[in-house]
Amino acid sequence: MESFKAGVYINQGTYKSFQPNPIFRSWELKDMQLINLLTQADRALGKLDMYSYYIPNIELFIKMHITKEATQSSKIEGTQTNMDEALMEKEQIGIERRNDWEEVQNYIRTMNEAIENLQTLPFSSKLIKRAHYTLLQSVRGENKMPGEFRTSQNWIGGFNISTATFIPPIHHSIEDLISDIEKLVHEENHILPDLIKIALIHYQFETIHPFLDGNGRIGRLMITLYLVDKGILKRPILYLSDFLEENRKHYFESLTNVREKNDILHWCKFFLTGIIETANKSIQTFDNIMQLEKQVNEKLKTLGKRNVKAQLVINYMYKKPIINALAVQKIIGSKNATAYLLLEDLVKLEIIKETTGFQRNRTYIFEEYVKFFR
Repeated sequence: MESFKAGVYINQGTYKSFQPNPIFRSWELKDMQLINLLTQADRALGKLDMYSYYIPNIELFIKMHITKEATQSSKIEGTQTNMDEALMEKEQIGIERRNDWEEVQNYIRTMNEAIENLQTLPFSSKLIKRAHYTLLQSVRGENKMPGEFRTSQNWIGGFNISTATFIPPIHHSIEDLISDIEKLVHEENHILPDLIKIALIHYQFETIHPFLDGNGRIGRLMITLYLVDKGILKRPILYLSDFLEENRKHYFESLTNVREKNDILHWCKFFLTGIIETANKSIQTFDNIMQLEKQVNEKLKTLGKRNVKAQLVINYMYKKPIINALAVQKIIGSKNATAYLLLEDLVKLEIIKETTGFQRNRTYIFEEYVKFFR
């Protein structure tokens, strides 16, 4: 890693683009601090992965993790939708904020589809292109070649290419550079830890910037997909965007320092630190959820016969924690009055709370649960 050269700037006439060197090469890990971080990260991910086996309704909680990832990854790109808004229906969102809301919803769809596609597709450019196509459907980037690598020059920062803070490689080299990434993904002759591989892949992908729009979101989505594809995680329960948003300045500086100073070692240490912190936070979140489940179930027992229907509502709210009477009617198969009575029972038990203050068209939130993801 100490001898790594990130690439060179190439004169394109009126600007200079950065041409990254291949990452499919022999790598040696000598730095003991990096090796120690790698050990900690492996241990933390192994502990987190255990929850995939021991929590029977893990799928409900995964949906919330994906929603949080969508809001945080999109926030890095400038969207303003928060976690509570992401959980709402479109008609509940103000007109001026719907574009941001739509982008977050697309990210949620993209992650869900990509995880499903892993059942039939390997981690590859085909998988990534499909994800990109979904990400840009019917939103602000829909005219920027969704699902296809760019055929023109793009840039990062600045109002135009002359004021850009970084200019990725010329488009003619994208296919070869992506092919180089795929070789590293599937390389088995030279043993390199998978967490180092995905650190290198994320850096290289963001440097190539192969799409006209959505590169940051796709690049962060790739981290989780890789961990699932390689069997490091059984289910997609780790998302790095929260850490990257909290350390946004350091994140971008670390990527820049690889290109400008060839400092790939520092980037890998930063990335592994993110894995460790995120895995430990996710473990704490699952522990909190399990404690909350026990508390809620004890409260529901006091409802007697209504406990069964109340449990159906709560199970639904682990997946979608903002609800109204109409949704409850569909869940329990009862009339409107029964739905409202059941909701009021849950309010009195301090399991959920009403958010509007209205007499009609009330909305309720599973507040104690949602706060674990804020």
